[in-house]
Amino acid sequence: MTSLAIWFGRVLVILGILGYGYGLTEGNASFTALIPSAFGLVLMVLGYLGQRYEGARMHFMHVAVLIGLVGFIVPAWRLISKFNGFAPSAAFFSQLFMALICLVFVLFSIRSFVNARRG
Repeated sequence: MTSLAIWFGRVLVILGILGYGYGLTEGNASFTALIPSAFGLVLMVLGYLGQRYEGARMHFMHVAVLIGLVGFIVPAWRLISKFNGFAPSAAFFSQLFMALICLVFVLFSIRSFVNARRG
């Protein structure tokens, strides 16, 4: 589970960097493009802490899933609220990919928690 958090964190960091880099090439870079990177860094740190401190691993992973859930809900809510004025843009795709990545992370985490509980 900790390696899952680290890998999904890396993917989110890359998404944020790509979004910001795209903004730089277009001449309208915004630091908000780095929001996925911030979520990714938090997931990575929680994954590393979970590996380092065996006794608190469960707590770190539950916090990571909470961060992943927020990382899904917030961009999904923003996308739904702007659905009437749909305009494909870099921000739209960044929010869409962040929501999907975080949703997949949460689903894998829930599956891992269920398997751990059964075991």
